[in-house]
Amino acid sequence: MMIKALRYPAINSSPEVILDKKTNEFIFTGKSFPEDAKLLYRPIITWIEKYVDDPNDNTIIEFNMEYFNSASAKIILDILEIFATVEEKGKSVIIHWHYADVDEDMKYAGELYSEESNIPIKLISY
Repeated sequence: MMIKALRYPAINSSPEVILDKKTNEFIFTGKSFPEDAKLLYRPIITWIEKYVDDPNDNTIIEFNMEYFNSASAKIILDILEIFATVEEKGKSVIIHWHYADVDEDMKYAGELYSEESNIPIKLISY
């Protein structure tokens, strides 16, 4: 069964999120510092958990975050760990972690997530 695409537009404190199995788009863009990160990300986590049951052969996830707070950082790690289970099914998962040249913190976050989640993360500076 095809799960319905999930699309959230960016607002002041939360990122644009596109999760679309059919078009193979998995995108997180912008800033994430919502008042209640668990509430914001709950439907996103639920969608990813359903996706993992029947993933595409190749999953490329684009993270282009400008900023996120510590509550969002924890949930991003949770998201990566859920996506990591796709590899256990013999499918490919790659993370593209985009960061501004001058943003050492965001680069470092990508490096840390790579270590913590055991998913290959390609660091892409712009």
